[in-house]
Amino acid sequence: MERLVRLALESAFVESRAGEDKVDFRRTNRREFLCLAAGSAAVGFAPGLLRGGNEPFRLNYIVASSMYGRLPLSEVLAEVGKTGAEHIDIWPERHANHREQIEAMGHQKFAAMLKQYKVKVGILTHFDLGPFNLQAEMNVAKEFGGSMIICGSGGPKDLEGDALKAAIKDFVEKMKPHVADVEEIGVTIGIENHAGSLIDSPDSIKWLAQFGASRHLGLALAPYHLPQDSGLIANLIGDLGERLVHFYAWQYGMGCDKKLPKEQELLQLPGRGGLDFVPIIASLRKINYKGCTEIFMHPVPRGIPIMPTAAEVTAEINRARLYMERCKDKANGKAKA
Repeated sequence: MERLVRLALESAFVESRAGEDKVDFRRTNRREFLCLAAGSAAVGFAPGLLRGGNEPFRLNYIVASSMYGRLPLSEVLAEVGKTGAEHIDIWPERHANHREQIEAMGHQKFAAMLKQYKVKVGILTHFDLGPFNLQAEMNVAKEFGGSMIICGSGGPKDLEGDALKAAIKDFVEKMKPHVADVEEIGVTIGIENHAGSLIDSPDSIKWLAQFGASRHLGLALAPYHLPQDSGLIANLIGDLGERLVHFYAWQYGMGCDKKLPKEQELLQLPGRGGLDFVPIIASLRKINYKGCTEIFMHPVPRGIPIMPTAAEVTAEINRARLYMERCKDKANGKAKA
């Protein structure tokens, strides 16, 4: 049966053009093969392969639709299962237009499409709306079975010390009626630590964790926007604990603000840039993190796929996922350092 699964995966995936980092199915060992197979909709029984009574720490993957730019939703949903994920994070303009595509086709048609491709909505990302204008989207998330809306905190920016602490406390207070709304319908608001916003620095993250009393308000942690120090990021994860509601597997690399050669742009992905994810995943394991992990990067310009074709995007996600699984095995003590 494993041979049949391998053949199915070989036909579903394409090799990355990343030289030594490419995923070569002829050279994967059994453990690596099972990591790639887990959760794949291309072979529907695969999600159960790694589950047991005393299941070790695992990463629950979700796919950002923006990784595929403005490709048709039908093409994107067809790829989700091939990445070891069941859920999708729907992005709107300017990073993608999949939220707009849903409105254009109608909710009923989108629901049928989700069923066709065996994909679930996990998150609606809405940096366009900000934290105080999410009411309508809360209901849309609930309609499709989603559990979270992610946005930024907005300003003021560049605060430090007592001024920052007071501003975070004020932000949490202003969020209370919005948090009450999501509590009622069972959705969580995740605030990304985004550069140039109120919540971006390590101190601001710690104070959000301290003042945010509701489990329906938490942090969507983006290492890209932090100092590229694995120890610091790991410690922040420990400080956040259950306030960590989403994790972006995303590093700075060479940035995403200007056009770079593709091999340099891809340094944002796990396993390509210099950030060591082993201590980070070990910290996720220590807090028993059960939220989603989103392999992520931004292309330049925004709104295009990270690679020319959907199949190449999927292969790039899977190359990063294999690296994350190796790091997880080290964190679980299953592999030699």
